Parts: sequence; structure tokens; C-alpha cells
Amino acid sequence: MVARQVVKKLLLVGLSIPVAFYGMFLVYLYIAQEDLIFSGTTLPADHHFDFDVPFREINVSVDGAKLNSLYFRQPNSRGLVFFLHGNGGNLETWTSDVEFYQRINYDMFMLDYRGYGKSTGQIESESQLHEDIRAAWNVISPNYDNKPIVIYGRSLGAALAVKLAKGVRSDLVILVSPFSSMLAMAKDQYPLFPSSILRYPLRNDEGIPDIDMPIILVHGDEDTFIPISHSYDLQELAKPTTKLLVIEGANHGDIHHHESYIKGLTDALPN
Repeated sequence: MVARQVVKKLLLVGLSIPVAFYGMFLVYLYIAQEDLIFSGTTLPADHHFDFDVPFREINVSVDGAKLNSLYFRQPNSRGLVFFLHGNGGNLETWTSDVEFYQRINYDMFMLDYRGYGKSTGQIESESQLHEDIRAAWNVISPNYDNKPIVIYGRSLGAALAVKLAKGVRSDLVILVSPFSSMLAMAKDQYPLFPSSILRYPLRNDEGIPDIDMPIILVHGDEDTFIPISHSYDLQELAKPTTKLLVIEGANHGDIHHHESYIKGLTDALPN
């Protein structure tokens, strides 16, 4: 009888340890989401950007922070590309191909999110993030009342582009390497954990059906980080005019180096 009670207690202790670790990891995932999702790097406040093309550095004031941005302008541009970058790096790393926009004669505006580059503050919620993007849009877009504006989002930035495109006027939305939702990404990477702990669901799948302007999805067929199946899913949900440009041989980080990507974007941009 005593031996049976001892075994029972040992079993209970044995089960409680993994349960405790599971609970602790859930708490960690809930608290550390900003660090896991938004892996940008900072720059010193006095960092000097240096490009071979004309640009202006603009600080966009938002609630409790300033968003550092770069504005590349052409003498008589065809329009504007409002560029929302991915979850890593900063403006220094994301502006490696600004000459492309000079060649196609488009202005380009790109901002760093809170805690990225020289931008101050910290990302605290999804709604705050979308409000910041809209604030930057409100600063730049009035300059293009009579010229086309393209909303461009890459990877994480695609989710911000989808949300923005639902509420503003633009002529084209380009989503490069998008996920169907952060919820789907979390289920793939953490299948044992409840989706209810995710504070940044970033539901492209819910937003894209409501976008009325033309959409182009661009995805590498060898993307191992966000598989191309996400773009196929989004294409099914979007308006029938939505196009998918498959970049053969492209992975997640090198898609912009492929000639088919460059040609596809050049041909897609409105005059």
C-alpha cells in the first residue's frame, strides 16, 4: 500500500515538471513576442546615411516616438513607392537597391518601425503599429494627388501594407513574400501552443479580400521561411484580378536579386 502511494506521488511529480515547463514557455512566448517577431537592429542617433542618389531624412512624429524615414525623390518622378520593409534590419540594410527606383523614375519612401534603426520607442501592440504606418502615409501621400502611388510590403511589411491598403487610395499593392497570417506561421513553428497567446495575428487572409485596387503577389518558389503556399492561399482569397508572380529559384532573402523580380516590378508599376 505504501509502495503504491509512493509510485503515485512520483508519477504526479513526473507529470507536473513538464506541465510547469510548458506553462513557463507559454508565458515566455506571450511576453517575448515583440523580440521574436520584430528583430530589427538599432542605429546611433547620429548615424549618417550615405547614398549616391538624392534623398531626404524625415522624422515622422507619432504618439510617444519618432519614426525615422528616408525619402528618395526624382526630378520629375512617375509616382511613389511607399515601401514597408521586413522584420529584420533597418533602413541601412533595406536600402541596398535604391538605384532601381532612380532607373524606373519612381520616388521611394521607407520608414523604420519603432525600435528599428534611429526610430525611437518600442512596438507595444498591433494596433499601434498600424497607426504608425498610417501616420507616415498621411505625411507623404498628399504630395501625390495627381500621380500614382504604389503600396509595397515585403514579408512582415506585407501585413502592414494589407491593412493600410484597406483604408487609403492607392493605384497598386505589391506584396512580396507575404504570409497568409502570423497566426498560420505560429501554428507551423509552434504547433503545440494555443493560438490565443498570439498578440500579433497579422491576418492578411482576412484583410486581402477587402482590397479593391490591383494586387500583385511576388514569391520565390524556393522560399523556405515563408513557403509560396501562403501566396497561393492569399491569391484564392483576393479579388480575381490579383496576380501572382513566381520567381523561380528565389529564396526569402535573395528574391530582389533575380532578374525576373526586377523585370516583373518594372513592368507592373503604373505610368
